[in-house]
Amino acid sequence: MGTTYAQLSIEDRCRIAGLQEQGRSIRQIAAALDRAPSTVARELERNAGRQVGYHPAYAQEQTRARRWKGSKLERDEGLRRLVLDRLGQGWSPEQIAGRLARQQAKPSVSHETIYRFIYAQIARTKNYSWRNYLPRRKSKRGCRGRRGGSSTSFIEGRIPLAERPPEASDRQTPGHWEADLMMFAKYGQAVLAVHERSSRILLAARPDNKTANLIADLIEQLLGPIPSQLRRTITFDNGTEFARHSRLHSLDLKTFFCDPYAPWQKGGIENAIGRMRRLMPRKTDLAAVSDRRFTALLQTYNATPRKCLDFKTPAELFLEQLLHFKCESTSPPARG
Repeated sequence: MGTTYAQLSIEDRCRIAGLQEQGRSIRQIAAALDRAPSTVARELERNAGRQVGYHPAYAQEQTRARRWKGSKLERDEGLRRLVLDRLGQGWSPEQIAGRLARQQAKPSVSHETIYRFIYAQIARTKNYSWRNYLPRRKSKRGCRGRRGGSSTSFIEGRIPLAERPPEASDRQTPGHWEADLMMFAKYGQAVLAVHERSSRILLAARPDNKTANLIADLIEQLLGPIPSQLRRTITFDNGTEFARHSRLHSLDLKTFFCDPYAPWQKGGIENAIGRMRRLMPRKTDLAAVSDRRFTALLQTYNATPRKCLDFKTPAELFLEQLLHFKCESTSPPARG
């Protein structure tokens, strides 16, 4: 049988330091630790600081630093290529880690490992283009200040959010929607986004203007083909573009409005627009985006897994809901 070797522990290093301070020789220290003299000599040579001499904690850190072979993404080229490809598609580190764990039935990489890898590349290379792999493109970790508030106006028949059915708040019941306009830098350009709170599915259209009648028409076109069981309520902010909300009552949609200066109350659509900004930044010229490209970007959003959906995609969950209600509506009535 071959000889086995035990690495020096922090306790061993403390004894080495103590015996060295007492003036013991290398052979005496080795005998006290029941180690070979060469082991002690190598330890003192490799892990002693030039200025501070031999200290146990410093020696332990030096040993760990020599053993570190890089992060998992630096060592596994295939995994690194897969992660960078998903980041390039706009997935967040958490979505990548969750989806890989779901597909492989075990964790393969954590979202924290991905974040640390990206920030380590920025720190090591000073190449700040690495930040473009991250959802919010931040070169440093930490929170940013937030701007809040939106204009309010009087809207006829406006019902406050406090009167919305409680079932809409827990996101367990499908059919509760939120809507908002996604604005762009070029004057007059906007995307109407409609978001379902349970499945997180996002529907969208590009209005020619923000007039209330046109916005109501587009919402009717987006939600009209959907089964009535999936049209329960819809929530807006206080923008005048939603002033014709009463027209949606013909779809059996009950309409509600956030409190003044509180767009965060419809957090689902706010989050969805934030995610769409990764694909269509504010500086995007919508006139240069073809209908085919616009549809592809929307499909990318709906085909991206979400942690809140147990890493299913919004499209997968919405299709399950749709099939459920279709099967339910076509099932024969029970015999009495």
